[in-house]
Amino acid sequence: MAELSTFDIAGRAMSAQLVRLNTIASNLANAGSLSGSAETAYRALKPVFATAYGRSTATVDVAGIVQTGTPESRHEPDHPLADAQGNVWTAAVDPNQELVEMVETARQYANTVEVLATARGLALDTLRLGR
Repeated sequence: MAELSTFDIAGRAMSAQLVRLNTIASNLANAGSLSGSAETAYRALKPVFATAYGRSTATVDVAGIVQTGTPESRHEPDHPLADAQGNVWTAAVDPNQELVEMVETARQYANTVEVLATARGLALDTLRLGR
């Protein structure tokens, strides 16, 4: 891997947090969904991150997105999605946990924006010194 600038590293970090935020949004959108079977019930999505190393730098890559959680069944024989035993399956999503993840992700994204602003300011100050 080639050497990366501060801007490259921060950009990759922001991209990773954007993937994380998109999976959280998908999870929250499907939090109350029901299904007729455990196999088709929605499971929370979680990004998997991997460290990418350079000669003297390290950054993050999104290695993939995995499904997590186990759907729970509820006995509702009158529901149109109920299976032969009268069960419906709820999405394996904890909305409270997703909201905490969303706040944490937004803070990490904001911190990276601050890093970019600081690096930009330092680069401009350095250019001004050369005048």
